Parts: sequence; C-alpha cells; structure tokens
Amino acid sequence: MRDHIPVVVQGSGRRVRRAGAAGILWAAAELTVTVGVVVLLLVVHQVWWTNRQAAAAAHEQVRALERAWEDGPAGPGAGAASTPVPGPTSGPTSGPTSGPVSGSGSDSVSGPAAGPAASPSGGPAGTAPRRDGAYAVLRIPRLGLVVPVAQGIDKRAVLDKGYAGHYPGTAGPGERGNFALAGHRNTHGEPFRRIDRLRAGDELIVDVRGRRHTYVVGKVLPETTERDTGVIAPVPRSVVKPGYGYDEPGAYITLTTCTPEYSSKYRLVVWGTLRS
Repeated sequence: MRDHIPVVVQGSGRRVRRAGAAGILWAAAELTVTVGVVVLLLVVHQVWWTNRQAAAAAHEQVRALERAWEDGPAGPGAGAASTPVPGPTSGPTSGPTSGPVSGSGSDSVSGPAAGPAASPSGGPAGTAPRRDGAYAVLRIPRLGLVVPVAQGIDKRAVLDKGYAGHYPGTAGPGERGNFALAGHRNTHGEPFRRIDRLRAGDELIVDVRGRRHTYVVGKVLPETTERDTGVIAPVPRSVVKPGYGYDEPGAYITLTTCTPEYSSKYRLVVWGTLRS
C-alpha cells in the first residue's frame, strides 16, 4: 500500500495576493474612468448645453418683446436724446425702482445702492418693470450681440437665463445718471463674453418699447474688484482705481462682467455715454 505524499505547491499564496492586488487596481482604474466621464459630462453640460439653452431662450425673449411692442398701445416716447425704434413699436417706458444693489449675480459688483432712479423722461416715475422680467433689448453691433435686459441682477432669475441684468437703483435707459448692466461672461448664454473687444466709439443700442437709446463706448476698466461700487455710481468712477471713470454728470451706460474668463475673481467694466 502506497503512502500518499502530499504535494506542496509553493508560491500559490503569493499569486493569490497578486491577483487580489490586480483586482483592486483594476477596480480603482474603472472607478477613476467613470468619475472622469461624469465630470466631463458635467463640464459639457455647464459650458456647452447651458449656453445653447440660455441663448435660445434669450433670443426667443427678444422676439417676444418685439412682438409685444408691435401689438402694444401707442404712447409718448421717453428721453430727449433718444430716437424712435424703426418699425411700428411705440409706447411708454419706465425706469427701475430704487433699492439695494445685490451681489447675487457673480458677474456683478456688490454693495450699497447706487442711488435713486428717476423715470425715463426725468419726470414723475411711472410703473417700474416687473422684477426679474425682461423689458428692453441691448444690441452691440460690433459683437453681433442682441440680448434681453431684465430688471435685477439675480443669478438664477436673470443672469442664468442669458439676460443682461439691470442693477436696481441705477438709472433707466436714456436717463441722466448711470444705466448699469451685468451679464455672464462664460456659460448660460455668456452675453458679455466678448465685451473686452469693445473700443472707444463702438455703439451700445438699447431699445425699449417705442424708443431707441444709442450710447457710445468711451472707457474700459480691464480689472477691478467685485466691491468696486463706484463703477455703477450715477457719475461712474472706480473707487479702487480712481484713474478710471468720469467726473461730470451725464447719461452713462455701464457693462460689468467677470474677468479673467472662467473666473469670478475680478470685474471687467465698459462705460459709454448717451449720444446727444
């Protein structure tokens, strides 16, 4: 009768350990790839899809405003330095109500109110635009930009829709004072992405029911802080960089957005004056 001699296989435990380590590495690699794909999809959604969605909705809002102006009742125009909008649009317009300037928009400046707003004609104030509602259209021929203007600078309710937001407490279109606007530079329609390309003499056209207000770019502040509320004051002048801005009362327009691109660290500011 033969004795059964056990066979000892050396190194099997080592191979098992190696196989286990390889499995862990493989699972970690799969998890890394999955996370990377998810992050990529989120970036595509944020940078590409939100742009398309907001831009399309903003263009439709412009068309809706223009249709409403065509169908609206006739009324007196506003602003002595304004000209009628081409076409049958007509009717009264009104400026914003006064109130605190909120920093809720990432492309805006934040701080106390810029001052009370008058009516567009300089007389008694009429009915103010509905909060967060679009009531005007900004056109920048140099950039091929046509974007609705809404009352307020709330990020979700205004700026993320691809609109330009009208700072509460600043002047209305065509008024003496400072008609100040904020807009996204990146994502959500990014209407102000290319305003760094604006140069002195470029036109900034604002249409409000029945009236056209044409401003001319005068000065650009390439970078300032988000707390530089002087840029949206009735006579705009930076309190951070006092060499930038104006000294005399007048009718101004201000565009603010973030800089550098894909960052909200600083603000880029473009100023213009109403063409007389």
